Amino acid sequence: MFEGFPQNMTKFYEDLRENNSKDWFDANRERYDADVMKPSRDFVEAMGLRLKEFSTDIHAVPKVNQSLFRIHRDTRFSENKTPFKTNLAMVFWEGGNKRMENSSFYFHYEPPNLLLGVGIYKFSKPVLQAYRDYVAHPKHAAELQQIITDLEAQDGYNNVWGKNYKKVPRGYDKDYEYADLLLYDGITIGVETPTPAAFYTPDLIDYCATQWAIMHPLHRWLVKMTATQ
Repeated sequence: MFEGFPQNMTKFYEDLRENNSKDWFDANRERYDADVMKPSRDFVEAMGLRLKEFSTDIHAVPKVNQSLFRIHRDTRFSENKTPFKTNLAMVFWEGGNKRMENSSFYFHYEPPNLLLGVGIYKFSKPVLQAYRDYVAHPKHAAELQQIITDLEAQDGYNNVWGKNYKKVPRGYDKDYEYADLLLYDGITIGVETPTPAAFYTPDLIDYCATQWAIMHPLHRWLVKMTATQ
């Protein structure tokens, strides 16, 4: 049973932001296990059951490197050498590819805000090729364009992210009616708000389900697209 995240979890991340070191984390490991990991596993299980109501093949696995992201940062190529992430991130994915190559429902909590999103952050090479070939068909492109238009008309959904190319890729018609869609190397959309009151109660399941249901058409389109690989 998910009973809501504890206020102590918010306090843990606030303290971690001020004391981002291995010594501090080791001294506060019990807080992390009790106030972050335990309720997070409960949330994954409860949210996974709820998401199956409209995405029957969703993967909700309450383990690190599955639905739960690890708290340790990869500092090898980063100027920021702090060892720990100051956010809680989770993902619920659907499809046969590796976890991050599928469309997913994404949960990101970093006090004082909560971000909920869907999509594929960065297409792998095979998925990128599948996306371009799929969107080259006007029927599929028109469906995606309508989804984007409808989502961006929703309150709080400012824009779809992922349009990172400047030119239509070689081999595709630059005068194509939906050529703009060929500029994406991933597609995500999300809504970020101050931490809702529901965050600390069982009602968070309903809150997230309501937001993700709005974004579900984009998820569904991406699931169909990746299945064409």
